[in-house]
Amino acid sequence: MDLDTLLSFKWSVMTPEFIILGVATVLSLLDIFMPSKAKGRKILGWIGFVGILAALASLLGLLHHDTVTILYNTFRLDAYAKAFKILLLIGAALVMLLAISYQPKTGMSEFRGEFYYLFLTALLGAMMMASSGDLITLFVGLELLSISSYILAGIRKNRLESNESAMKYVITGGISSAVTLFGMSYVFGLTGTTNLNDMTKVLAAIMDEQQVYLLGLAFLMIFIGLSFKIATAPFHMWAPDVYQGAPTPVTAFLSVVSKTAGFVIIIRVILSIFANVPSEGPNSVSLLVNMQGYIAFLAGATMIIGNVVALRQRNIKRLFAYSSIAHAGYLLVAIAAMSFVMFDAMWFYLGAYLFMNLGAFAVIQLMTEATDNEDIGQFAGLYRRSPVIAVSMGIFILSLAGIPATAGFIGKLNIFIGALVQDHFVLASVMIATTVVSYFYYFGILTQMFLRPAPHDHGEIKVPVGTGIVIGICVIATLLFGIMPNIGLDFLHSNFDQFTDFLK
Repeated sequence: MDLDTLLSFKWSVMTPEFIILGVATVLSLLDIFMPSKAKGRKILGWIGFVGILAALASLLGLLHHDTVTILYNTFRLDAYAKAFKILLLIGAALVMLLAISYQPKTGMSEFRGEFYYLFLTALLGAMMMASSGDLITLFVGLELLSISSYILAGIRKNRLESNESAMKYVITGGISSAVTLFGMSYVFGLTGTTNLNDMTKVLAAIMDEQQVYLLGLAFLMIFIGLSFKIATAPFHMWAPDVYQGAPTPVTAFLSVVSKTAGFVIIIRVILSIFANVPSEGPNSVSLLVNMQGYIAFLAGATMIIGNVVALRQRNIKRLFAYSSIAHAGYLLVAIAAMSFVMFDAMWFYLGAYLFMNLGAFAVIQLMTEATDNEDIGQFAGLYRRSPVIAVSMGIFILSLAGIPATAGFIGKLNIFIGALVQDHFVLASVMIATTVVSYFYYFGILTQMFLRPAPHDHGEIKVPVGTGIVIGICVIATLLFGIMPNIGLDFLHSNFDQFTDFLK
């Protein structure tokens, strides 16, 4: 590739990625040359936070930019990429504020500099996944996110729990990447290309039953491999241990930003590759429609296992790990239904989940970092100690449970309606039943906060600036999108044109 060809590309569409890459590089250099003082590393976090906001501002400036592909169609700036990168950047900015305020007793200060730029490289990988138009760039983005996350999970290397979480995460992550790559190799072998658009054209003309059979195997391997990344049952085994052992900001990142990126890549891959493959010859339904039953089964199993096992958890981070698994099941319902509102329902739900879950983790960080005690009993009497924090946590819990007037309720309602429209009555029934089950463990936290006596040895809760900002933003957003959901939906409809350019 000569210089003229390089200069001919519209590099401006990659401005958000360039900003994140540049800031991560600057932070790594500053960390090397700064004096070895723990407190001095917080400035790196604030620089990273400003960089994320700058990337978000540049992305908003590209909202009305025409759909464009560069680097031989390996990078796409389409409505889908823009919509989900907005969620990734907002979630990353809030997690960065939590990380800046994170002050555990031991095991973090000496690695704080590494934390900030590894966090940004993980975010860069997620953003590349959202805009990828080629299996190679998809996989590179996936591994950039995954490898950075492995290190972040075990960054408190002097703690046994952190070491255990990193080891389990690396092993399961490596297996899932291998399975995903094996499935992708089948698709490449049948099409002779790694470009998603070219694959779509080749696969639409496939009529041979043996090739369709191989594509079915490829679908299962890709979907199972990526299911590890989003922690859906029965591929969720790593999540509770990793969530418990990782630092709280990392747990928040994995549960929101990383999970959003996982669903982004699942939709990009399965719709681009398998939506147009005829399953039984000309004019037959697509292979993806034939696979709906498998996706629906995983969705039902994920909702049931996540919510039922959460009932027995006493560790608050393990409880939220199973809660995260259950919410992945709700999102799989939208994919299984494949209704005309799938993109809208998933975008809104992931946005609602971003605010209510990050807000909850902000409160969890406040309650657990001083003592390193993550038992639910830490929340006993929180209303008497700090009414504002208790009410805020109550709002997040109600939204996670899907109570009306919260963003979580609207998100679940959209997915539920999409399932009913497509006649997935069993899946919709499982969704309702498991949501009711979730009330038991969610309301158990509310019972601790509002009905249990406060321990005498705990004083007033001090809220750092960054954590306070996160809680405030998340409370406002959770209530606003619950009471006036049209704010989010109108923004989606007016800026992204129903994602009509997804397969173009």
